[in-house]
Amino acid sequence: MTLSDAATPATADSAATTGSIPAAAPPVAKKVPVERTHHGHTFVDHYEWLREKENPEVVAHLKAEQAYTDAVTANQEQLREDIFNEIKNRTQETDLSVPSRKDGWWYYSRSVEGQAYGIQCRVRADSTGTLADWTPPLVEAGVAVPGEEVLLDGNVEAEGQPFFSLGGAAVTRDGNLYAYAVDNAGDELFSIRIKDLRTGKLLPDVIENAFYGLGFSPDGGTLFYMLADDSWRPHQVKAHVLGTPVEDDQLLYQEDDVAMWTGFDLSADHRHLMISIGCSEFSETRLLDFAAPEQGLRILIPRSAEILYDAEPFLMDGRELVLLTHDRDAVNSMISLVDAAEFNKPVARQQWHTVVAHDDSVRINGATVTATHMVVSLRKDTIERIQVTALEGLGTAHQGPAVEPVFDEELYTASLGGSEYESPVIRLIYTSDFTPPRVYDYVLPVAGAEGRLLLRKETPVLGGYRSGDYVATREWATAADGTLVPLSVLHRADLPRDGANAGVVYGYGSYEMSMDPGFSVARLSLLDRGVVFVVAHVRGGGEMGRHWYEDGKKLNKKNTFTDFVAATDWLAQSGWVDPARIGAMGGSAGGLLMGAVANLAPEKYAAVVAQVPFVDALTTILDPELPLSALEWEEWGNPITDPAVYQYMREYTPYENVRAVPYPRIAAVTSFNDTRVLYVEPAKWVQELRAVSTGSEPMVLKIEMDGGHGGASGRYEGWKSRAWDYAFLADALGATQPR
Repeated sequence: MTLSDAATPATADSAATTGSIPAAAPPVAKKVPVERTHHGHTFVDHYEWLREKENPEVVAHLKAEQAYTDAVTANQEQLREDIFNEIKNRTQETDLSVPSRKDGWWYYSRSVEGQAYGIQCRVRADSTGTLADWTPPLVEAGVAVPGEEVLLDGNVEAEGQPFFSLGGAAVTRDGNLYAYAVDNAGDELFSIRIKDLRTGKLLPDVIENAFYGLGFSPDGGTLFYMLADDSWRPHQVKAHVLGTPVEDDQLLYQEDDVAMWTGFDLSADHRHLMISIGCSEFSETRLLDFAAPEQGLRILIPRSAEILYDAEPFLMDGRELVLLTHDRDAVNSMISLVDAAEFNKPVARQQWHTVVAHDDSVRINGATVTATHMVVSLRKDTIERIQVTALEGLGTAHQGPAVEPVFDEELYTASLGGSEYESPVIRLIYTSDFTPPRVYDYVLPVAGAEGRLLLRKETPVLGGYRSGDYVATREWATAADGTLVPLSVLHRADLPRDGANAGVVYGYGSYEMSMDPGFSVARLSLLDRGVVFVVAHVRGGGEMGRHWYEDGKKLNKKNTFTDFVAATDWLAQSGWVDPARIGAMGGSAGGLLMGAVANLAPEKYAAVVAQVPFVDALTTILDPELPLSALEWEEWGNPITDPAVYQYMREYTPYENVRAVPYPRIAAVTSFNDTRVLYVEPAKWVQELRAVSTGSEPMVLKIEMDGGHGGASGRYEGWKSRAWDYAFLADALGATQPR
């Protein structure tokens, strides 16, 4: 196969600097027909050759695409710069996180103005045996911290590298050794190094091509880590004994089922290594008892029971217990307490004691323990929140009440920010759409004393920001089947409801991931330009419980797309916006959503930004050798074995359903080294859009040649990327000037 004349380059100076129609000609990829046949159906793919990442002609084509994008969007350069500066001017660039205690140290990170990466630090902690031991030291921006030790300076690590990302870190319990994982390519494969914090020297032990996941054994002599297979599926848990050759590392566990994901963690009390294997529908946990490692891994509930669960082993009154968050006869999950000895019996004969009963209106996300309390993360009325219950009497008639920290906003997110097992406090992270992230310590309730929230920090927002200048409301759109879809509607408080404003609808809707209320400095730049921003909590997400997720996956996936269109219709009819000034944005699986709604209802949008979009889903999932493909079967179905799934996906996968209609202005944003959604998907999609669309709006591919799934690395590059996306939308919607 000869792949010559693959692309027609475009240059920045050949584009018009004003107007929506570029003078530059877009790159045209050569058509090389490749047939894909499944279940009696043949699809001819003309652009599959763009998958050849090492082919110089592919690289040349992608660079030509970026040159064309630069030309088409040249008129937005000042707007991008303005938005970037607005983000920068609202951000306190020199800042510190609230210290978190681990054993005998307080750990925190600091950022410095002009530096792109964080600096990981610590100071010694006091041990007086009182609550004061758990009061973090006061650290202030620009003020030296007495006794501070720098563990890792990301700016030093990133120097001279095209990309830098810290994939995890771990410290031994004695505080002497620090392991950290670095990615310098954006492909989410990491090099692990170990630093002796007493001397500042690196140990000779280096582990290459590791995946996410690091942890030391309690004695600090062994480092546990993950490896991924050729399709980037984490499948091996290995143990490295410090000072020994890496090639001698012990394989603790290997998962051979290509549809199962593997990970590990240490139990809250540090007594067990917990290996979790699972998919979105069932799971399996294996425990390694550090006090008796010779016994090997012990299975709690086998995957054959088809129960989706998480386990937290702990000791209470000398008894070995396991706290189970599970979906056994509980679609929204519930929590049970089980004596560890019960797992020696068949599941049907085990005695499980209910701790938190199933509730159709409450989704249980997970549970952990401290030495005195159970801590539960749950979702009720779309809001993620935290509840605590004393361990004393847990699972019996004497169980105490669940206590929930109370906040004063209607729409917010409260999540667990970490806690030490022996600590009398837990760390909470609180935010809402217009409340910057707050860090609280919640003093756990004990006999005779209620729980208390102690505000440790609210992230500063500069530039005269006032939360009262903005409004967030919960609205509801009616889907085609009558289902009410929750919306978060954000706008300036002084914005007139005159039907003339611009609007942006944002969505995701997959993997039971919820788009919870959360503060965004960058989003203020759109709101200040008179944009009404709507987050559509469509089916496939987790906002309304497990049913909400199941009603938007596999053979119900189209509900995700029609829900988003319903959200758009609500906005168009709300009186807030001009229906001709609505844009859409989403990323990854939300990028698939963008491609689907662009096909379903292109006339409803003036512009679409699809970030790292999963738009060639059927091709990807049909090839289990591609990164992460087999893991997707539990989300979308398996089109290889099931003709009904194949047909259903063929009806919505964006790349294969581009129609001969006028499409809106579209930007597909991707990275060359993305391993989750390969660059080839948006590259092919953009070619097909240009070839088939009957409209005149430009379709552009913005590609970061040194980035990964999250784009280029470093906070300043991240701000530039967000400014680019928002400028593209604001320009198309005629919302370029602050009100």
